[in-house]
Amino acid sequence: MDTSQYASPLIERYASREMSYFFSHDFKFGTWRKIWIALAEAEQELGLPITDAQITEMKEQAGTIDFARAAEWEKKTRHDVMSHVHTYGEACPTARPIIHLGATSAFVGDNTDIIQIKEATRLIIQRLTMLIDALSEFAREYKNLPTLGFTHYQPAQCTTVGKRATLWILDLSMDLEDLIRFYETLPFRGAKGTTGTQASFLNLFNGDHAKVKQLDDMITQKMGFSRKLPVSGQTYTRKIDAQISALLSGVAQSIHKMANDIRLLANRKEIEEPFAKNQIGSSAMAYKRNPMRSERMTALARFIISLASSPAMTAAEQWFERTLDDSANKRLAIAEAFLATDAILTIGLNVSKGLVVYPKVIEKNLREELPFMATENIIMEAVKKGGDRQELHEQIRVHSMEAGKRVKLEGEENDLLARIVADPLFKMNDTDMARILNLKDFIGRAPEQTDEFLSEYLAPILSHGKKFGNIDEVELSV
Repeated sequence: MDTSQYASPLIERYASREMSYFFSHDFKFGTWRKIWIALAEAEQELGLPITDAQITEMKEQAGTIDFARAAEWEKKTRHDVMSHVHTYGEACPTARPIIHLGATSAFVGDNTDIIQIKEATRLIIQRLTMLIDALSEFAREYKNLPTLGFTHYQPAQCTTVGKRATLWILDLSMDLEDLIRFYETLPFRGAKGTTGTQASFLNLFNGDHAKVKQLDDMITQKMGFSRKLPVSGQTYTRKIDAQISALLSGVAQSIHKMANDIRLLANRKEIEEPFAKNQIGSSAMAYKRNPMRSERMTALARFIISLASSPAMTAAEQWFERTLDDSANKRLAIAEAFLATDAILTIGLNVSKGLVVYPKVIEKNLREELPFMATENIIMEAVKKGGDRQELHEQIRVHSMEAGKRVKLEGEENDLLARIVADPLFKMNDTDMARILNLKDFIGRAPEQTDEFLSEYLAPILSHGKKFGNIDEVELSV
């Protein structure tokens, strides 16, 4: 390992080997050769004088790329595609005359970029499906556990731990549907020529328009695509890059929200992310259990969200049939957006499968606020005992203010319930109060909503996602 030069943390610390591979030299230039083979096969099938021996030779040499020799050629030609054409040609002397026949740099470059995006999107769909599945199990397990709800990060009506998780799942399921739609409708660039007019191919086939159209269709099918762009300039429209970047940003937004919630709950000691046996939370404060995985998710998510602006601006800045100011930008933005998204989903799955819930702390925190939330129920019960609602409302308001003052100014426990029991106006005892304060009476339809969401809404989405296959979980370094 060369320690004297910058090394990308995305590769060294965060992204999986599977995702890294899609943006490797092996995948990129190996795909170039597959596309050249598909081109030669299609041209042969359409009548051009290309022999079986030439295609066989190309296939035999497809996986033996001499990267050092390609670098020598690029230094000489200052052109990455032609350097690999020459390198491939040296390895295939018989096929050399027909390699890249009629094609342009964008033919291999852009079609490979589309394939990279497709394969990387598939991996993201797989990871996202696994994460949603894990969160679904968590939501189902804790659908009945009452917890304090928050609006404006202030105590609000109760919900349940499982119902809260469905909010995370809903956002992620929307991302999953968008990514599946993108994957299933992603078009291939195909064989379009230097400015998209297919002029070189028309010349190659002596003006036969039908064969040029067939060539475009055949290469698209050979490379595993059912759709192709109907028209293009020199490159595929950079709207595709902007679209996938926006979708990855959407995943990052959802993960960021979930991770922030977990960090806030960790502060309340209600829910924690998994903590390894020998993990150190702080070099100085040995007792700390920092939510470092969730913090890492939010950090990387912000990075992904920020990346989405680059492909959008690049799509807007393209002049006429193409300008080259897209190239350097997309090499960075697209790859890093996928690598970072892969990382946050991997971490997210690890966290979701190991979430630790503390029901007693959750109940304690909830009961500290419950007296204030139960005031309407208490008034209704007192009315049943013959009280005047307006008079009771004023009296409970006074008691609430006093109890709140005791909590905030004196740091004492909330004594609202004791004040009400001691007030003869309410005609209530401890038994009445215990019955009124049954936690399950304050969660509404949260358990039912969770079940309905998981079975009716989420199940078909998850089923679709699982059709993309499963992958091994990645071992985290921390």
